[in-house]
This record gives sequence, C-alpha cells and structure tokens, in this order.
Amino acid sequence: MKLFALAALVAGSLVALPSVAMAASCYDLWYARNAIYDAEGYCFQTDLGMETFDNDDCWTTHPHLTKKEQKAVAQIQYQERLKHCHVN
Repeated sequence: MKLFALAALVAGSLVALPSVAMAASCYDLWYARNAIYDAEGYCFQTDLGMETFDNDDCWTTHPHLTKKEQKAVAQIQYQERLKHCHVN
C-alpha cells in the first residue's frame, strides 16, 4: 500500500506538472511507470524490475489499469520517448 501511494504521488506529480516530468531522470520516469504496474500485481521479468519491485505478491503479466493509470502511464512513456530513455 505504501508503494502504491508513493507511485501515485510520483505519477501524479509527473502528470500534473509537465515541467517536473521534463526534469525527471530516465530512471525516475521508469520507476514511476513501473510502480503503477507493480501496484496492479504485475510480475516483473527483467533483472532490474525484479530487483526494484517485490514479485512475491504479483499475480499477472497483464495487469488491468484504470483509465487514470493508463493516462499516467501514457504520459510517462511520452516523456521517456522525448528524453530518449532506455533504462531497461
């Protein structure tokens, strides 16, 4: 629950304040995006994903995201593309 709250805060600040998203590092963007997936039970398969997020409580590789989460992920991905991010 604490991780979800942190992800929501990070993603919300990135979405609400475009200038913050522009200043965020590629890792910060990667983390914010994947924290949303983690909160919805995503089972990470990459080494970085498994090291960063606890897969002990995961249950899917196809999580259901709310419309708000989908929008946040899309906006984060847009910022990642603008910055040419390749974290993982």
